[in-house]
Amino acid sequence: MDSKQEIFRITRRQFVTSSAAVIATSGFAHAANAGGALAGQPSEQGKSGEESGPGPGRGPFRVIIDTDPGVDDALALLLAMRSPELKIEAITPVAGNVPLDLTLPNALRMVEIAGRTDIPVAAGARAPLMRRLVTATYAHGENGLGGAIFPEPTTKPVATPAAEIIRQIVRKYPGEVTLITIGPLTNIATALNADPDLAGMVRALVMMGGSLSGGNITPAAEFNVYVDPEAARIVFQSGIPVTMVGLDVTRRTSLTDEHVRTLEGAQNPVSQAAAKIGRNAINHNRERGYLVGPNMHDSLAVAGFLDPAILKLQDYYVDVETTGELTAGETLGYSPVAGDLRRRPGMEKDAAAASMPIRGSAPTLASTKTSPVLRDKFVPNTRVAVEVDSARFFDLLIGRLSGSK
Repeated sequence: MDSKQEIFRITRRQFVTSSAAVIATSGFAHAANAGGALAGQPSEQGKSGEESGPGPGRGPFRVIIDTDPGVDDALALLLAMRSPELKIEAITPVAGNVPLDLTLPNALRMVEIAGRTDIPVAAGARAPLMRRLVTATYAHGENGLGGAIFPEPTTKPVATPAAEIIRQIVRKYPGEVTLITIGPLTNIATALNADPDLAGMVRALVMMGGSLSGGNITPAAEFNVYVDPEAARIVFQSGIPVTMVGLDVTRRTSLTDEHVRTLEGAQNPVSQAAAKIGRNAINHNRERGYLVGPNMHDSLAVAGFLDPAILKLQDYYVDVETTGELTAGETLGYSPVAGDLRRRPGMEKDAAAASMPIRGSAPTLASTKTSPVLRDKFVPNTRVAVEVDSARFFDLLIGRLSGSK
């Protein structure tokens, strides 16, 4: 791999300095548009004449898909490439579920299977911004596809590194590009750090990641955020309108034998590949003693963008723990209408609710810090998926992959 395609190494001081520049430049410039980040619905900044009614068939929407294939990533990519609502400008693999040496060819395999070699695939980061890579081969198998074997891809990645191609495409189409991120956020954070004005040009970001109800790699953290919490924090604080499709809803999307049989019965390359990956993943789960099949985490993020009726979203201020020994990668959601601090119905816009402080840890005796308040009022930066219509989701996913929809 060309050395220019590897993520640059930065010191903690450089990281803090560059991150602060991104956050200070972007602030919450998109806060007024965050409501429009509901899946594919256009924000005020990003409107360009697309149809915005509910359900599939809207668009087309310009998207970049940042991914670490991965079983559910592979099916999510196939779903996206079978969806005419999407104009996929690039696919940018990143190290995550498995190393980049596997996520990159896995993405190229999916492009070839879908007959979409017109889509540029750009190699991304080999490692998180500041940490050693932790993979999930225990869940996705050594090859990332649950052990399903496919021929080596003949398609080659483009020479431009992922972070740079993200920057180039967003600048080419300012206010039009939605980033669909279904892996660790290293590539996105790298692009934002390199170009502090970029966040203001991104239409929205729809991510699979995070959780407000506990993790899947530690009790606190969801895997994608855990792998690179510093990158995730840059994204959440960038001012880009974020839609977070996390474990709160993706845990309700278990792939079943019936789903796989439907895919196996359809005679097209996409359905056959999806069935092969799905069957291997289900068998892998059973061998490890799980009672249910793999969850379609990443496919739900793509499907929620295609059809906003699949998800119910709620406004939160979300931040990421980066220093906790036991909680690094945890996503924390603040809301004046949720949890023990919630107000009664109808009080969402009450002045007291809006002035809800965002608190960090209490000051220690040894610290010169005098206040635990990080932000003095509640300003949402993320729409968090809190409910899912699983039947509608699988109707879309299996329908698109099998070719019946």
